[in-house]
Amino acid sequence: MRILQVITLSELGGAQSVVINLANKLSENHEVTVIAGEGDGKMWQMLYPNVRQEPCKHLGRALSLVDDFLTIIDFQKLYRKYKPDIVHLHSSKAGMLGRIAFPSKKIIYTVHGFDSIRLAYRKFLPIEQLIQYMCKAIVGVSHYDVKNLKAEKITHNVHCVYNGICPVETDRELSFRLPENYDKIVLCIARLSPQKNSNLFMSVAELLPNYAFVWIGNQREVEEHPDNVYFLGNISNAGMYNSIADLFILPSNYEGLPMVILEAMSCGKPIVASNVGGISEIVKNGENGYVVDNIPQAFAEKISYILGNEDVCHSFSICSRNRFIQDLTVDKMVDAYLGIYNL
Repeated sequence: MRILQVITLSELGGAQSVVINLANKLSENHEVTVIAGEGDGKMWQMLYPNVRQEPCKHLGRALSLVDDFLTIIDFQKLYRKYKPDIVHLHSSKAGMLGRIAFPSKKIIYTVHGFDSIRLAYRKFLPIEQLIQYMCKAIVGVSHYDVKNLKAEKITHNVHCVYNGICPVETDRELSFRLPENYDKIVLCIARLSPQKNSNLFMSVAELLPNYAFVWIGNQREVEEHPDNVYFLGNISNAGMYNSIADLFILPSNYEGLPMVILEAMSCGKPIVASNVGGISEIVKNGENGYVVDNIPQAFAEKISYILGNEDVCHSFSICSRNRFIQDLTVDKMVDAYLGIYNL
């Protein structure tokens, strides 16, 4: 099968991780080409050598009549070049332009967190409603997304496929290089953006001064923060650092199914995260962690309970790892998508 995977940005992020995992795994038995637009290009470095790469210079997140028109032309040229059996679109911008450029009967469109449109960019919702029929199937990455898609009258052949990853490598010698006076280490991996609530992260840290709070993924320096908070910047393969943390935290205003939580679960870590998007479908209260409201005291209470009780922490760790193996591996994700490709 000849498959195009198309995404708006070429930087590393959750949706890009899905594309990387899909493309690499599918390339074992299929001809796979990845098309992506603006960004720092770090996504390209993660693809296997047998995955074809097609940078699309006009494709970007911002609206531009000229660049968007040229992107459609580029898509059509690439379609003629590769003659794919399946065109898999990821993210809203590629999803919109791709459904205009490619034949509808070959298109699968994955919505990576519908709240980004439903809540943050609602002005684009009518476009999504209008062009929902210009594809073979629409995929949400959580049952939460599927429910909200249908509630917003996007009902055309909608499926749910959980994101999946390869287990995170944990055999390297790593260190946060922190002072040794902390009882435990709490880790967050996220970019700095309004979606990822770094202010909440710092407020939680202030309530738990005996724990070190480490944030990986900030693109710029954070000048003011509590003494027990450490912003380490962008680090390649950041998920590996779960192996030397005690608990994973994700404060967020909206989500689909965060890849960083899957990485933490693959390392067997307890999770405390915002109760948004599909997180509550993989983080079960009292089993492998807690989902809570975006209130500092709520986060601090659950973190203290888990890390202050060795038996609870151990039990949650085992449950996280088991749930990952059962439902959230790359093989599970690829099998589910192949079932939709073959409809």
